[in-house]
Amino acid sequence: MAHMAYTILVADDEPAIRTMLEVILSADGHEIVAVQDGKAALEYLQDHTPDAMLLDVKMPFISGFEICSRVKRVRRLRNTPVLLLTGMDDDQTRDQAKMVNADDLVHKPVSGKQLRGRVAQLIEARQGGTS
Repeated sequence: MAHMAYTILVADDEPAIRTMLEVILSADGHEIVAVQDGKAALEYLQDHTPDAMLLDVKMPFISGFEICSRVKRVRRLRNTPVLLLTGMDDDQTRDQAKMVNADDLVHKPVSGKQLRGRVAQLIEARQGGTS
């Protein structure tokens, strides 16, 4: 069965990671919108509703946690899966991800196959649940 092509917002302040995520996710034919910080992510979200978001936890201006928490309060965006990307694997990070209602927490370095699986799973679960 062919996968649907989704629009995925990727926000990370490290160009190398942004590029890597774009390459990984576009391998499945998804359209990737990559931005370099939280402010740019929020600007994009004002006029667009992506199918999923991949947000780096630590970014200049606005953290991934903060964006996630705002997104989940907006009716139009509330059901969009948010994956938080972090280099930290600790309880505090996990607790904070739960607090802002993130759908998933992905630790760097990330495996492409694993990431693609999780993104597809979250989007399909979301879309399956709404129809």
